[in-house]
Amino acid sequence: MTSPKTALLHRAKSFRLGAAILLTTLILFAAATTAPAQTFTKLYDFGASPGDPANPFEELFAQGRDANLYSTTRDGGTYGLGTVFRVTPSGIVTVVYNFDGTHGATPFGGLTLGTDGNFYGTTFFGGSGQCLGFGGGTVFKITPDGDLSTLHNFGDDGCLPYVAPIEATDGNFYGTTGHDSYGNHGMVYKMTPSGNVKVLHQFGGYEVGEGLLQATDGNLYGNAQTALYEITPGGQFTYLYSFTDALGVSLVQGTDGPLYGTACCGREVIYRVTSAGSYSVLHQFRRRDGIRPIAAMFQATDGNFYGVAETDGTAGAGTIYAIGRNRAFSVFYNFDNATGSQPDTPLVQHTNGILYGDASAGGAYGYGTFFSLDLGLPPFARLVSTSGQIGKNIGVLGQGFTGTSSVSFNGIPATFNVASDTYLEAYVPDGALTGSVAVTTPTGTLTSNTIFRVTPKVLSFNPTSGGVGTPVVITGTGLTQTLRVGFGGVAATSFTIDSDTQVTAIVPDGAVTGKIAIATQGGHDTGTQVFTVTP
Repeated sequence: MTSPKTALLHRAKSFRLGAAILLTTLILFAAATTAPAQTFTKLYDFGASPGDPANPFEELFAQGRDANLYSTTRDGGTYGLGTVFRVTPSGIVTVVYNFDGTHGATPFGGLTLGTDGNFYGTTFFGGSGQCLGFGGGTVFKITPDGDLSTLHNFGDDGCLPYVAPIEATDGNFYGTTGHDSYGNHGMVYKMTPSGNVKVLHQFGGYEVGEGLLQATDGNLYGNAQTALYEITPGGQFTYLYSFTDALGVSLVQGTDGPLYGTACCGREVIYRVTSAGSYSVLHQFRRRDGIRPIAAMFQATDGNFYGVAETDGTAGAGTIYAIGRNRAFSVFYNFDNATGSQPDTPLVQHTNGILYGDASAGGAYGYGTFFSLDLGLPPFARLVSTSGQIGKNIGVLGQGFTGTSSVSFNGIPATFNVASDTYLEAYVPDGALTGSVAVTTPTGTLTSNTIFRVTPKVLSFNPTSGGVGTPVVITGTGLTQTLRVGFGGVAATSFTIDSDTQVTAIVPDGAVTGKIAIATQGGHDTGTQVFTVTP
C-alpha cells in the first residue's frame, strides 16, 4: 500500500508536472535557423555506488567559487532522503551532504549561490515544522565543504517548497512554497539572511509556487502554474497572465527585457510575455520536439535560449532544444535512455562555455545521468551580483584569473582582488556605467554574460524648498546615466547631468511636496529628505 507521504509526494509531482486537469523561453536572440556543431557527452551515471546521489529532479545547478557545479538530488545518499553533491566539469561527483529527515528530506529545488560564497536551497519534506502530518520542509544554507545550517522550518506559514530561494539585490532571499498546512496552495515569502520569514502573498485555488526571478526593474516575477504574476519586494502583487489550456512551469528574462517561459501538460508551448502582460506563443511542441518542457530555459552567451523536454523525441526519452528570435526551433539532442532519460533539470552554462545538465532517470543504473553539451562557445565571466551602487564589492566567477591585469565596468577601470584562479572581487568604480564587466587575464579578455547595472544613490539636495522653476542641485553617486528626476512623483521636464555625482533639475509645473527620486539606466533611488514646494 502506498504511504500517505509517498502519495503526497506523487500528488505534488503530478500536479506540478501537469498531469492533468488544469489544462495548462527560450528564445534565441542569434536567430539561427540551423543547429551549430555540438558534442554531447555523458559524464556520470548516478547510483554507481551505495549512498550515491540519485534521481535529480528540477534541481538548479550553481557554479561555486571553485568552478565546480553544486546541486541536489531528491533521492539517494546515506539515508535515501536526498543529497547535496558537487561535480567537476569533467564529471567527478562527490556527495557534500546527506539529508536525514531531521534537517530536511527530498530537496527538489537545487541550489543558488549567495554573495557570501555559500549555497542556499530548500527541502520538500522534513525539518521540525509540521504540514499534513509530515515535516513541512526547510530552507537551508550550506558551505562548499558541506556544513549545513537550517535557516527556517516550514509549517503553519506555508510548507513543501519546491525550489531554492533567490538572493535579491536588497540582500534578502525570496522564494515560494507549494502548499499550505491544509494542502491547498502555497505562498511567496521573504527571508532575511538569518532565516526570519515573512509571508508576502498567499496563493489561492490551484496556484502553486514555482521559482522566482528578479527582473531588471527590481521586481520579482513568478509562475503559479495557473498564472504569471509580478510581486514587489514589499509584497504588492499583480497578475500578468492567466493560463487556460496549460500549466505555466518556467520563466526567464531575456536580454531584450520581456519574460520567456514554457507551459506544459495541455497546450505545450514556448511563450513570451511583457511586464504589461502582453502574451504571445513562439512555438508549440510536437512529439518529435520532445514534450513536457517543465524545466526553465536559459539564455547562453551565443544569445540563444536552450531547454530540455522531459519525454518523447526520436527515442522517447526527451530532448535538448533551442529556439530563435525568428521562432526557428531546433532539437540539439535526443536522449536514448543509455545516455539518460526524463531530463527535467534546467541546463546551466559553465564559465568555460560548456552547457551541463542532468537526466532524472536512465543511464547505466537507472538513477539518471550528468552530461555536457559543448557548442564550441568561448569562456566568459559570471557576475555573482548584477547590480549595485558605486563602491559595492562584486564577486566574479571564471577561470584563468591568476595574473589578471585589469577589470573594468563598461570600460571604467576598477580596483580588484584575485582570490583564486576561478574567483575574484572587484569594486564598482566612480563613474562606472551600466554595461558589461571585462576581466583581462594573461590569456585574453573574459566578458560577463550579463550586464551589470550601476544603481544610483540620492544623498542630498540644495535648496530644500522652492517654487516651480527653481533649480535644485542633487548630489549622489552613479548619476551619469540619469534618465528621469521626480519631485514628489512628478517628473521634471528639464535637468542637466553635471557629473557622476551631481544633477541639476528644475522644479516642474505640478510638483508637490515630497521626496526626490532619480532613475538611471541602472535603476532608481529615492532620497530620504523631503523637498518642500512653495507657492
